[in-house]
Amino acid sequence: MFLTSTVHRAPLHASLSSLSQLNSQSVFSVEYAVKLLKRLADDGNFKLGKVVHALLIVSNHASEYHVIQNNCLINLYSRCGKLAIALHVFNRLQQRNVVSWSTLMTGYLHNGFTWEVPKLFKDMVSVDNLFPNEYVLSTVLSSCSSCGLLHEGRQCHALVLKSGLVFHQYVKNALLSFYTMSSDMEGVLEILKSVPGSNNITYNAVLKGFLDHGYTNEALDVFSRMLSEGSLGDKISYVNIFCLCARLKDLKLGQQVHCRMLKSGVQLDVFLSSAIMDMYGKCGEILGARYIFYSYPDHNVVSWTTILAANFQNECFEEALKMFLQMELQDVVPNEYTFAVLLNTCAGLSALGCGKTLHARVKKTGHGPFVVVGNALINMYFRSGHIEAARALFSSMICRDTVTWNLIISGFSHHGLGEDALYMFQDMLAAKEKPSYVTFVGVLLACGHLGRIEEGFYYLQHLMRDFGLEPGLEHYTCVVGLLGKAGKLDEAEKFMRSTPITWDVIAWRTLLNACNVHRNYGLGQKVADHLLQLNPNDVGTYILLSNMHAKVKRWDGVAKMRKLLRERNIKKEPGLSWTEIRNETHVFVSDDTQHPETAQIHEKVRKLLAEIKPLGYVPDTASVLHDVEQEQQEGYLSYHSEKLAVAYALMKTPSQAPIHVIKNLRICDDCHSALKLISKVTMRVIIVRDVNRFHSFQYGSCSCADYW
Repeated sequence: MFLTSTVHRAPLHASLSSLSQLNSQSVFSVEYAVKLLKRLADDGNFKLGKVVHALLIVSNHASEYHVIQNNCLINLYSRCGKLAIALHVFNRLQQRNVVSWSTLMTGYLHNGFTWEVPKLFKDMVSVDNLFPNEYVLSTVLSSCSSCGLLHEGRQCHALVLKSGLVFHQYVKNALLSFYTMSSDMEGVLEILKSVPGSNNITYNAVLKGFLDHGYTNEALDVFSRMLSEGSLGDKISYVNIFCLCARLKDLKLGQQVHCRMLKSGVQLDVFLSSAIMDMYGKCGEILGARYIFYSYPDHNVVSWTTILAANFQNECFEEALKMFLQMELQDVVPNEYTFAVLLNTCAGLSALGCGKTLHARVKKTGHGPFVVVGNALINMYFRSGHIEAARALFSSMICRDTVTWNLIISGFSHHGLGEDALYMFQDMLAAKEKPSYVTFVGVLLACGHLGRIEEGFYYLQHLMRDFGLEPGLEHYTCVVGLLGKAGKLDEAEKFMRSTPITWDVIAWRTLLNACNVHRNYGLGQKVADHLLQLNPNDVGTYILLSNMHAKVKRWDGVAKMRKLLRERNIKKEPGLSWTEIRNETHVFVSDDTQHPETAQIHEKVRKLLAEIKPLGYVPDTASVLHDVEQEQQEGYLSYHSEKLAVAYALMKTPSQAPIHVIKNLRICDDCHSALKLISKVTMRVIIVRDVNRFHSFQYGSCSCADYW
């Protein structure tokens, strides 16, 4: 509130001294009383203000006709939050002027009774037949902004134009604030262009409004205008500009603004340093963010959360968790945004143990009901493979936003639960929550898993446009995947050739993967050639094409791919799998011999493979990208990293516990077949998260329906 945030009380002895002078004067001075009332109003000194009022009454100097005296009393009581007394004084006035009305309106505005201001304004015009001045109009516009009274605000704008008071700076600022709060950025642009004269307050308000509503280009124009007029001078301006650079992800511009700030001598504070860290973090310059953090010694929860978020955004997940421990040692209490960043960090690592610990902490501190925390928890459990935990959290959330629905829909889609995803989408529509761009990515993925081509095209071509959304590259890529999974490869290629959009490597690789699964090597070779023209260094394309050659035992093709990789100095990332057991992460590489229990793990793998062979398991030697003897090929396959991780988890976890494994590359065909059967013979749920999606192996089948 206004009073609590801006009152600076003068020393008590000063006010008492002034009161003593007033009381001791042989001839009572109303003029002196008026000056004293103004000072007491500025100090918010209600107690002594009442004494002065009492002196005026007992000395018979209190008059209902003395406008200035009563205006000072209204101001005093309004500033002290005593609106009932202020209104009583106002109503007793026999003569009221514009200042009387303006003072009472300001009191109502600053004390939170904003809806009363337009009513008072109407009474001023209709009852007292007074014409408003610039102060009244700026107050009324501010109240319309706070209450969202769009119609009344526009009426006031019309009056401002008719009266010519729009050229007063604070009226112009109030108008800009009104249109910004009303999300009418076109109105903001019109005022900015048509009304001359702007100051720092004007530019800061407009810049923040544009940023809040996603008008980055317009914000950039305002920034250019500020530079040309030399208005970039205060800390608020720099905070807004750094936010603009972060939104644009323009590191060069951000560094230039940072240099200008240093040259201008603006001193860092916690808010400015947080804005700079946020800019560097979002522009991918994490070292710059850390430098600013360690350069400024005084930090609060906002700056700590900003640096944690910067580490998270740059995938420095472990560093973020380490910095949280430093934050704890500094006795800084985390807020809901801190917990959200940390939980999303755990999701990035699939660190379920850490995530569960934070979940318990969230419950203990009472941050659970915050939507941003609930969303982060759902994301963490989905990314860690705990579908039911995510579902239960969603069901327990009292308040949900679009992000909540997007997470649950996308989470089910990535886990292959297309029916559940589409069911949630229907629930979202029934809840009158407007779908976003991201929502339809999850919905189209779900259609892809279910093979519902017609339904997918309906969402793409009709429903999205009904909600005012223009399909983008991600949606079109989902359609390519949808057609590819259904085996309609020629239609998928035709769709890509006919759609007026610039396709990226991921889209073409989606079609190449479909060619690999459906063994359409002619189209696959053509797509691969195009991919390598787009990005000659895309290692994923070489691997997929090599797999296709290996499946038909074209070892010359495999050798060619390997030769190209060597010649172009492209390094294939080594396959890693890891599993978390009792809060300890165990990492495995193919044919791993470094683990302290290597012998036992290899023995467990041999036993598992012996158990699944009677069920029909035959080593898929086409997955081995080496032209060697059959026995040696089977040896390569036996100790792939995912098999080692699953074997170790089976050794170390209770018999009913699900197994969670993360792999940094695409799971190979042989491991996929083996894990399906291992889930059957062990009666265990095995969840593997590879680079593409989640695979939930249960009762001898996989949630991906053998398409990944």
